[in-house]
Amino acid sequence: MKFKIAFTLLGLVFAFNAASAQDCRVTLSLFNESAKVENFSDAYPKYKELLENCSDYNILIYQRGEKMLEEMIEVAETEERKQELIQEYIDNQTMRLEKFPGETKAGDVFADIAMIKYKYEVGTLEERLEAFEKIVEVDKENFSSPVAIYAYFRIANDLNDAGERDIQFLFDKYDQVIALIETQENDKALEAKPLIEKQEAQEELTSRESRILKNSEIYLRNYTKIKESVNSLLGSKADCDNLIPLYKKNFDENKDNVQWLKNANERLSAKDCTQDPLFFKVSEALHQKEPSASSAYSLGQLAEAEGDRAKALEYYNEAAELETSEIRKARIYYRIANNYKDRGSYSQARNYYRKALQSKPSMGVAYLKIADMYAKSANDCGNTVFEKRAVYWLAADYAARAGRVDPSISSNANETAESYRARAPQKSDIFQEEAAGKKISFSNCWIRESVVVPNI
Repeated sequence: MKFKIAFTLLGLVFAFNAASAQDCRVTLSLFNESAKVENFSDAYPKYKELLENCSDYNILIYQRGEKMLEEMIEVAETEERKQELIQEYIDNQTMRLEKFPGETKAGDVFADIAMIKYKYEVGTLEERLEAFEKIVEVDKENFSSPVAIYAYFRIANDLNDAGERDIQFLFDKYDQVIALIETQENDKALEAKPLIEKQEAQEELTSRESRILKNSEIYLRNYTKIKESVNSLLGSKADCDNLIPLYKKNFDENKDNVQWLKNANERLSAKDCTQDPLFFKVSEALHQKEPSASSAYSLGQLAEAEGDRAKALEYYNEAAELETSEIRKARIYYRIANNYKDRGSYSQARNYYRKALQSKPSMGVAYLKIADMYAKSANDCGNTVFEKRAVYWLAADYAARAGRVDPSISSNANETAESYRARAPQKSDIFQEEAAGKKISFSNCWIRESVVVPNI
C-alpha cells in the first residue's frame, strides 16, 4: 500500500514538472517571437513571467532579454523609466551569469554592465570606473571589447581632468589599458598567422578558416583605432616636458623606493626621455637596488646613446632574460634586432626579429624589417637573374603580412609590398622560364627560405 502511494506521488511530481517545462517552453517561444519583431508590449510581460517561473530553463531568456531591454532603454519616455530598465538590464546580465555560468563569459557580462553605466552616465565617475575595474579583476582575459577598453580609459582621463585623480593614476591606467589592447592584438595575430601563411603558400582556405581570418583582421583594425584614440586622450600629459619635472621633484624622497623608481624608469624610457640626467640617476639607482629588465634596458639605451653598441647589446640581452612580460620582451628583442640590422648582421637581426614576433605576434614592423633585409639581399641570393629577382616575392609576402597583423602600418606595408612585387619577375618572365607554381629555394645565402612562383 505504501509503495502504491509513493509511486502515485512520484507520478504526480513528474507530471507537474513536465507540465511546468511545457509551460516554460510555450512562454519562451511566444516571448522569443514577439521580441524578435520588437513587439515589446507583448514580449515584456512574457519575459517577466519567465524570470519568475522559468529562470533556469534556457539561456535564450537572457540573450533575447538583453537585446529587448537595450531597445526599450533607447525609447524610454521618461528618465525614471529609463533608469528602471537599466537596472533590469543589469539584473538580466547578472542572472545569466548566475544561471548559466558554463555558457557565459564573466568578462563579457561585466563589460556589458560597465558599458550601460558608461553610456547612460549611471552613478559617479568613480562608480563607473569600479564597474570596469571589476572586469579586470574577475576576467581580464575576456575583456576584449575595443569600445569597452576605450571607455575604461576615457573615465580615468575624465577623473584626472576633474582633479579627482592624479597624473600617476592616469599613467597607471594607460599602461593597463595598452596591455589589455596588446594582449588581445597578440591573440588575434596568433590566430591569423597560420592562415596568412597558408594563403601566401597559395593554398585555399576553408570557409571556416576564411571567417576566422576575416574576424581576426577586423578586430586587429579596431584595436589599432582604439589604441590611437587612447594615445590621443593621453596626449601631451605624458610628454617629457611634463614627466621630467614630475619625477625630478620627487626623486630625492623616492630614490630608495624601488616601486617608484620602476614606475619612473618605465615611463621615461617609454617616452624616450633619455637625454636628461634624471634618466641616468633613476636607472642607476634602480639597477643598484634591484637589477631588473627595466633598469638593464635603460642602461642599454644610455650605452647606445653614447655609441657603445657592444655594451648596449650586453644590457639589452640581460634585460630580455630578466623580463617576464612577453610584450615588453618583444620590444627589447626588436631593439637588439635593429642594432644588428644597422651593422649589416642580417641573419642575427632576423633571429631577434623572430624572437620579438614570438613574444608579440602583432608586431608587424618586425615583418617589415625582415622584408627590407630580404630586398636588400636580392643580388646575393639565387643562381640566376630570375631567382635573384624572385627574392622580391618573398620580401613582398613579409611586407604584406606586416600590414595584416598590424593595421596601423597597413598603408605603408601594402605600398612596400607592391614596390617589391614590381621588382619581382613579371608574367612574361614567368612564362619564358616556365616557372609558374615552382618552388625556388634560397639556400646559397643567409635567407635560407623558399618562395612559390605565382601561377599566371
